[in-house]
Amino acid sequence: MRWSRYFLYTEKEEPAEVEAVSHKYLLKGGFIKQVSAGVYEFTPAGFKVLRKVEEIIRKEMDRSGAQELLLSVLNPAELWKETGRWDSYGSELFKLKDRKGREYCLGPTHEEEITDLVRRVIKSYRQLPVILYQIQVKFRDEKRPRFGLIRGREFIMKDAYSFDADEMSAMLSYESMKFAYDRIFKKLRLKVIIAEASVGQIGGSQSHEFIALTDYGEAKVGYCESCGYAANAEIINLPKPQIQQEEEKPLQKVSTPGVETIKELSDFLNVPASKILKSVLYMVEGKKPLLVLIRGDREIDENKLEALLGTENFRLATDEEVESLLGTKKGFIGIFNLPEGVEVLWDNSLFGVKNLVVALNEPDWHYINANPERDFTYGKFADLSQVEEGDACPKCQSPLRVEKGLELGHIFLLGTRYSEPMKAYFTDRDGKEKPIIMGCYGIGVSRIISALVEQYHDDKGIKWPVPVAPFELLITCLNVSDQEQAQVSEKLYLEATEKGIDTLYDDREESAGSKFADADLVGIPYRIVVGRKVKEGKVEIQNRLSGERWDLPLEESIDRVKELINKDKQ
Repeated sequence: MRWSRYFLYTEKEEPAEVEAVSHKYLLKGGFIKQVSAGVYEFTPAGFKVLRKVEEIIRKEMDRSGAQELLLSVLNPAELWKETGRWDSYGSELFKLKDRKGREYCLGPTHEEEITDLVRRVIKSYRQLPVILYQIQVKFRDEKRPRFGLIRGREFIMKDAYSFDADEMSAMLSYESMKFAYDRIFKKLRLKVIIAEASVGQIGGSQSHEFIALTDYGEAKVGYCESCGYAANAEIINLPKPQIQQEEEKPLQKVSTPGVETIKELSDFLNVPASKILKSVLYMVEGKKPLLVLIRGDREIDENKLEALLGTENFRLATDEEVESLLGTKKGFIGIFNLPEGVEVLWDNSLFGVKNLVVALNEPDWHYINANPERDFTYGKFADLSQVEEGDACPKCQSPLRVEKGLELGHIFLLGTRYSEPMKAYFTDRDGKEKPIIMGCYGIGVSRIISALVEQYHDDKGIKWPVPVAPFELLITCLNVSDQEQAQVSEKLYLEATEKGIDTLYDDREESAGSKFADADLVGIPYRIVVGRKVKEGKVEIQNRLSGERWDLPLEESIDRVKELINKDKQ
């Protein structure tokens, strides 16, 4: 392909309101264009990357014995109502009606539809096991789409579903998908951690995530370098600490005018944040207001809180609600003098802690030396704290590493979560009717593109690995008006194409500096630079990923590049 005719247009200016490196480079490099918040279109170059990612996934899924199909984007509401998820899935479910008033949703996931298909076809144990998969556009009405393809409203997923006659067979299907996913990410050249995870809205009894470490991931993963344990931080259990041996001091009321934050209070009273009781008031839909208490040096994990409450419908109380309920303002919320009807939860980090600094629901005043067992006994303990670097590994007690991660794959052992309510039954060897045992397995196909850029870039642009690159080779003619350079470039381009190398030929009438900048930004893995050295019968070969450069005779250059590309594909 000649760049002068290719629909690839890079941007010189930095895109506005962009945080993630992948978002910036995919926009600047001309791979994606924004349609609306959380919705993107792929240009030809971006679409080539997408298709290469899909093909790697497709080959490994086919190799595992899974069969590809294509389900509908538009899901009828009655299927979702059978499982109860029409009401419980949450506000991310994109609901709509047709002209006859029939309700639908845009499928964020397809457990209901695939179960409906299978229950209409599978009747006997002889038809099991089977694994079906699709690569499909999905929709989630994200409240806050961000980071480009990382958290979008419209996205592309590969989702697979296994159907088995018993638990043993279902576990074998689960393990086969886990193994296939490991192969997929290795072929994509992505570094991922396989972590235990929550079953969340999907349901089931077991779940694992495949997480790529990046600063712009929406998840946190804790992993132990000693024993190999890894899990999504929201399911890592932090137990109650051992009770501290410390003498209780008398309760004392102190003036703290205008001191509202933990940092300000710590500095004002000269106490560590770990000795301050942080109080956060939540409003829970359909339930009583909830006061969550945690140590001042820790943060509340709202995913853990959601799991404990059994609902995502809670939020921080407004200033007006704090004033109405507690007669104070944020920064001075405390456990003392609580009105009736406010539930209380203590984080495990506070178990046995002595002589705390506690607000008393009175602006500009705090207590020092408050002791829970002596001064207030209401509420119950739970693990509500975000996991932090250095917390104890649940398996071996060694310090955990904690990093942000981007969930690329998620697998679930569903059991009968969907087959029972939807009556997806089969007849076993003894003629008895039983529910099918299910599993589901998702990969964020479009999200993988962002993960690749997050892991493969420098300060100039993208550094695509060969298996997923939009092109394998870029031939750059520095001066197209120079007849010799143009003729050599043309000859190399034709030779590369004939030898099966996916090649982009930069034949544009642009400056050498502009061409080099675009080449670095777009990130094609191998580059042949045709410049003044053609007079010596040589061209320069560059490896974008490693930064290596070397001069080769013209007649050897294409064969050498092909050899390097084939090696990188292995």
